[in-house]
Amino acid sequence: MAIGCTPGLTPAVALFRSLADPTRLAILHRLAAGEARVVDLTGELGLAQSTVSKHLACLRDCGLIDYRAEGRQSFYALTRPELLDLLRSAEQVLAATGEAVALCPVYGTPAAAGR
Repeated sequence: MAIGCTPGLTPAVALFRSLADPTRLAILHRLAAGEARVVDLTGELGLAQSTVSKHLACLRDCGLIDYRAEGRQSFYALTRPELLDLLRSAEQVLAATGEAVALCPVYGTPAAAGR
């Protein structure tokens, strides 16, 4: 069976796509330090409220984060501690591969290729 047709890989593909967006990854990194409100995230990440809210909704739909209400405020947090392990493992792989991923002709950035 071809890899593209393997149903068992579909959830992993969705997970890594959700992590591939720079804004969502920045939000997850911030939430790894503890819960935050939308206003906290907009200020710390320098993003518009609508952008943060859109990405929070995506991460909630994926089951990676959730929120608790306190009065009129919502505090967002990671739902799965295993996600921290995954992010740490990714950092270790990136440290071990050096700039190979950034220089990849398919997935690397044009700025990295020009170095």
